[in-house]
Amino acid sequence: MEQDLKKLIRKAKNGNVDAFSALITMYKGQVFRHAYAMVNDRMEAEDIAQEAFVKAYYSLSKLDHEYAFVSWLTRIVTNLCYDRLKKIQKKTSMQTEIDEQEVSKSASNIEQANMRIQLQEAMKKLSPEHRSVLVLRDIQGYSYDEIAKIVDIPLGTVKSRINIARKILKNELSRG
Repeated sequence: MEQDLKKLIRKAKNGNVDAFSALITMYKGQVFRHAYAMVNDRMEAEDIAQEAFVKAYYSLSKLDHEYAFVSWLTRIVTNLCYDRLKKIQKKTSMQTEIDEQEVSKSASNIEQANMRIQLQEAMKKLSPEHRSVLVLRDIQGYSYDEIAKIVDIPLGTVKSRINIARKILKNELSRG
């Protein structure tokens, strides 16, 4: 499987559009989930995911090692999320959106929706730098070393940011 992925990446680097389309198919869910976890808005996350693949396509020649593709792509998404969050914060404070489907008449669904809203609101209190490392670790499941490479910061800084982010979340959630 890993060899097939490397071959696919090599083909895409050589301009094979079908190979790049296959990479999009393989990673579109992961890219969207990461973007959504960062920006907390479906439309923005979809835009970021599209933009990330366009950027990846035009920058694919800069990818040094095929085995680093996922980290490289995640870094593109993370940087786009940083940029988008800065723009959003300048324009207006982020508003919570609740999907009508998430809120139903059953008490457990309402409780889950309330918990999700509280978590989303608490996540908004985190700086983009703290949010990104927390999402990469606790939602995406990356190791500390992988996060350090993706975000391009020292390992100690990654651990510190995750620790601070968790404390902020804990404090925010205990208030609500």
